[in-house]
Amino acid sequence: MEQQEQQTEFVRVKLPRGNEIIGVIEQRVGGIRMMVKCADGKTRNCRVPGRLKRALWLREGDVVIIEPWEFDNEKGDVLFKYNPTQVQWLDKKGYLDKIKSSF
Repeated sequence: MEQQEQQTEFVRVKLPRGNEIIGVIEQRVGGIRMMVKCADGKTRNCRVPGRLKRALWLREGDVVIIEPWEFDNEKGDVLFKYNPTQVQWLDKKGYLDKIKSSF
């Protein structure tokens, strides 16, 4: 009898810390701005900071981490974009349930 080894696959996924929130890009507004539907139910006008402008290529439907501005909760900065494998892991673990229920 052949013994089958069970492989455990580790997926490293960055999770939001502090006041960071997971969101889905709804609409590109122009330039570096976009409307993001966040997990807390709000739609925020977010921008890509200059240091990440060339590093992040964003489209509608991408899952991102945003950080709301301290002085204006209706706006925020995009900090990180998830790749498709990380999105599957987040969906499996239930992190995207709040966002999907509103679509």
